Amino acid sequence: MKNLENTPKIYVGTYWQYNDGSLFGKWFDLSDYSDCKEFYKDCYEYHRNEFLPELMFQDWEYIPDFLISECSLHEDTFKYFELTDEMGEERAEAFEIYCSRIVSWPSNGNDLDETLQGFEESYQGCFSGSMKDSEIEFAYQYIEDTGMLSDVPELLQRYFDYEAYARDLFLDGYSQYEGHVFMD
Repeated sequence: MKNLENTPKIYVGTYWQYNDGSLFGKWFDLSDYSDCKEFYKDCYEYHRNEFLPELMFQDWEYIPDFLISECSLHEDTFKYFELTDEMGEERAEAFEIYCSRIVSWPSNGNDLDETLQGFEESYQGCFSGSMKDSEIEFAYQYIEDTGMLSDVPELLQRYFDYEAYARDLFLDGYSQYEGHVFMD
């Protein structure tokens, strides 16, 4: 979470001030905290001039929408960022896609460790290289990795329809998002 360019931040105000016509608040840098409890403690301390302030997250940066709403931050947010920091940019992007678009974590009720395990089993890699189409690029790699055409004479291999095979793979068994391929 210490990447200075993409550090997760939240602008925290309160509902009382917002309803009173004020956007008074402060940007909180999540890299300054180790967990939600510490973060909330600092937010309440900042808004201590109100009796029982009702926090309002008015804006945020570099936090996936599935982890935050106007009034709450998911309890596993810091653990999520810790995991993605260890992954590297490409895998972290794929994990975010997996969480938000494939398994709907955290709203699906699974814990983060289960979600990570499912991701590791499902993720096939990023295919956005030399070919125009990620699905066809994956099909070429899949055929090479499985040795599917290794016993076929080279002369006949030229007639194999990679586009049709890719289409079939992604109709049943695989999905692709922004070049990232996942096994269904």
